[in-house]
Amino acid sequence: MTQPSTSALHTSALTSLPLLARGKVRDNYAVGTDRILMVASDRLSAFDVIMGEPIPGKGELLTQMALFWFDKLGHIVPNHLTGEAPESVVTPAEAPQVRGRSMLVQRLKPIPIEAVVRGYLAGSGWKEYQESRSVCGVPLPDGLSNAARLPHSIYTPAAKAAMGEHDENITFERTVEMVGPELAARIRDISIQLYEAAAAIALEKGMIIADTKFEFGLAPDGKLVLMDEVLTPDSSRYWPVEGYAEALARGENPPSYDKQFVRDWLEQAQVGGKPWDKTAPAPRLPREVVEKTAAKYREALQRLTA
Repeated sequence: MTQPSTSALHTSALTSLPLLARGKVRDNYAVGTDRILMVASDRLSAFDVIMGEPIPGKGELLTQMALFWFDKLGHIVPNHLTGEAPESVVTPAEAPQVRGRSMLVQRLKPIPIEAVVRGYLAGSGWKEYQESRSVCGVPLPDGLSNAARLPHSIYTPAAKAAMGEHDENITFERTVEMVGPELAARIRDISIQLYEAAAAIALEKGMIIADTKFEFGLAPDGKLVLMDEVLTPDSSRYWPVEGYAEALARGENPPSYDKQFVRDWLEQAQVGGKPWDKTAPAPRLPREVVEKTAAKYREALQRLTA
């Protein structure tokens, strides 16, 4: 495992390739008509708002973690990696911007569904359960508490939102309307299989994956392909097994390896004497929050790859 560099990259600035889009974290560049260079910046988004302060080393850690999982889960579904070196498609002067933080991938037709799988009750799922005893139309038994393990993994998709908007939780039936019954069912079944395989691997390393989201695209031949990032702390809720039982007993959020540290700080942050309303611009993150978040990302990768 390589150590991430100490300098942070908030926004890449490649001129040798056409910029396709800047997402919350990734900058995507076109490589011909059939490939994309995905550069993972050190940007952090919380509540769908990009923070002004980057998290040093985050893009490299996310990329290493995604590559770890693509390798572990390749037997379940094909992924978008080409196997080619990202440095091979940029100029030598631009190589430091992409080295260690980029993936050169197939260009796919994205499916506009966030394939969310939950094994535990947390975040928006916990809020929804308290109101309806269900999550995204999936009924759940009474008596569950915050952070409780679910009787079985559940698929709770979301519709991908435009930049700056919040993804919208939807029912499985809505995904059938969007992409048809066969593809909707395949995405659901593969997503649950991916989650359960990864959760078992993580548990052996002393980590709980409470929930995660996958994204898929279609290759030119119509084959379903796993794309974007996979099972990183940006797209998943990771909890160390230490402290989980105590947090569960108290009904609190367990300690986490993801953005929960930033989310918890933002929940109590004030702007102009009032609680932040979760719209841009975000409050300025204190140095301590930036450093602790960077340490959490490092620790998650170290535990996983140990």
